[in-house]
Amino acid sequence: MEIQQINDIRKGYFEAVEDGKEAGKMTYTWAGDSKFIIDHTEVSPEFNGKGVGKKLVMASVEYARANNLKIIPLCPFAKSVFDKVEEIRDVLFS
Repeated sequence: MEIQQINDIRKGYFEAVEDGKEAGKMTYTWAGDSKFIIDHTEVSPEFNGKGVGKKLVMASVEYARANNLKIIPLCPFAKSVFDKVEEIRDVLFS
């Protein structure tokens, strides 16, 4: 599975693609220069239960770490991943 990131000035998304099909997408909105808000995570029904959503969140964590950014997880799914996985909380905006 490949995770691609499309980033714009104000918004962006991470997209999971497998065999040319969109497996899932997680959208975000920039909140200034140093943080972004994860606002929605969606997984295609045929990929349910395959960890696609978590892979998208983890890709955003890697991106945040690499670019010294913070994340605000407003999306309930993304927030649940941060609640469960303690070692990624270093990128949370507090």
